[in-house]
Amino acid sequence: MHPLVRDWPLFGLRVRCADVELRLPDESDLAALAEIARAGIHDPAVMPFSVPWTDAAPDTRARGVLQYQWGRWATWSATKWFLELAVVRAGVVVGLQGVFADEFAVRRSVSTGSYLGLAHQGQGTGKLMRHAVVHLAFAGLDAREARSAALAGNEASSGVSRALGYVEDGTEAQSPRGVAVTATRYLLTRERWEETERPTVEIEGLEPCLPMFGIEGPPHLE
Repeated sequence: MHPLVRDWPLFGLRVRCADVELRLPDESDLAALAEIARAGIHDPAVMPFSVPWTDAAPDTRARGVLQYQWGRWATWSATKWFLELAVVRAGVVVGLQGVFADEFAVRRSVSTGSYLGLAHQGQGTGKLMRHAVVHLAFAGLDAREARSAALAGNEASSGVSRALGYVEDGTEAQSPRGVAVTATRYLLTRERWEETERPTVEIEGLEPCLPMFGIEGPPHLE
């Protein structure tokens, strides 16, 4: 058991789908995520993120990953939380899967965002990590809906959303590099998730975390 689990139970949370594990990053995982950012996440000619943080110099990107994660921990509250989980496949940290919510106990709505290192793309990991995190949301936290969005040209993200049963839910204009770009919103309802074929997902260590998500009682786990 991680020595901080008693006071920050999220360190004990594990979500597993096939050979992919999602977990709160410890010191070594953070170092690996920083190296992934330094090495590159996408072709510099495109920008898949609404905030263009990957336009920074490699060392600045790496440091920014650490600052971002520490900041999310420092500002966590039961009414507004950002759960950023290291994606580990076959024992190797390959990227990050985030899920976040505002007033979750009332709205039961989550949104997700993620990235994979360039060397780890195109291997089906994107689908497995999204399967894992939406299972955590629906089966573990009793969410009613999960949302995602993809900028024009980000076919990998859109493809994962469609494969998991999300439906298009309108568009919006964004400008990560100062030029208007269309983003497509995607919505996955609980009903549609229940109807969609999906792989087995295992969740470990959730119950002591529930108060951090603003939830009382035992986990919903199905």
